Amino acid sequence: MPKYVDPEARRRDVVDALFRVVVRDGLQRTSLRAVADEAALNIGSLRHYFASQQELMDFAMQSMLDRLGSRLLQHVEQIGELSRHPRPEQVRLAADLLAELLPLDERRRAEVTVFLDFNAAARTNPDFGDLARRAAAGARRLAHRVLTRLDEAGTLRPGRDIDIETERLTALLDGLGLSAVLHPDIVSPQTCIDVLRAHLSDLSLPIEDKPTDPAT
Repeated sequence: MPKYVDPEARRRDVVDALFRVVVRDGLQRTSLRAVADEAALNIGSLRHYFASQQELMDFAMQSMLDRLGSRLLQHVEQIGELSRHPRPEQVRLAADLLAELLPLDERRRAEVTVFLDFNAAARTNPDFGDLARRAAAGARRLAHRVLTRLDEAGTLRPGRDIDIETERLTALLDGLGLSAVLHPDIVSPQTCIDVLRAHLSDLSLPIEDKPTDPAT
């Protein structure tokens, strides 16, 4: 009896192989044959799941966005109501949530590397444009949501323009991601976290010292 192959599981395996090829060789050198070799498949088997490189890339990018979305949702559920946490903890939790967009471990480094290559290709390839725009819009929505929740919790300094701060925060995340991928010896994962937390702390109200008891 022929061995049953789960099509969705096989597609995920192919996507993982695609990520490894892009991280190692770059998107421009990523072909269906290179991905098939990496996934230990023949080219005919790969074409059974993906008829073209465009279809494979679209599926890979959507899979990456879905994985990221799932991790973010888990973070949000774990945090719960932000205002129930002390102010320093709010900043840490917000930074940890946003850090899912940064290359802090092997998995996220692969995702950010593929994302950067994909966006570079989208500049001249309109076939990639829609997903690239959706990814960029999603990052801004996340930044806006985090800042809004901090503001509603009374943590942000008064008078902050959330739309402007969203662009600043998004630019910071983009810059950290790019630098950490290109220069990991200069911008380490810990540096990314420290910078992100420092930025959010600068946007937040200072922690008031506990009042001194006059009797002491």
